[in-house]
Amino acid sequence: MECNRDEAIRAKGIAEQKLMENDISGAHKFALKAQKMYPGLDGLSQFMEVVNVYVAHEKKTRGEVDLYGVLALDPSADDEAVRKQYKKLALALHPDKNKSVGADGAFKIVSEAWSVLYDRSKRAMTEKKRATTNEGVKKPTTTYSRKKKKGESSSH
Repeated sequence: MECNRDEAIRAKGIAEQKLMENDISGAHKFALKAQKMYPGLDGLSQFMEVVNVYVAHEKKTRGEVDLYGVLALDPSADDEAVRKQYKKLALALHPDKNKSVGADGAFKIVSEAWSVLYDRSKRAMTEKKRATTNEGVKKPTTTYSRKKKKGESSSH
């Protein structure tokens, strides 16, 4: 088991380096590898929380960050759920408590998501953008099928 611990330390080190280089998917891959090898490694659970925030922040829909994903919430979450989840993440990620590489940046990302989702007017604007984005996803399919039909009729 000591062999796994040493390999996990090495994998976590690589993950930290990847995160510093802004290679989020590489950091995630090596952090998961470290977790599989030796789940009880010192500081690994804190580092995994940091990496998970960066992974969620990197996932974008039409150029927009999924703020619900950053807070690990369902979009139908009420204000109280948003507040509780933010508090949980803020405590876990605060640089005074979490000494992991990238904790300060993850804390800022979570704080930005909170500031938008807890402000009713900002959240309403976010919801409107999400609705528009979801409609936008459907439109190209319809447009594509129309063009295809025109192309088929002109080739006959």
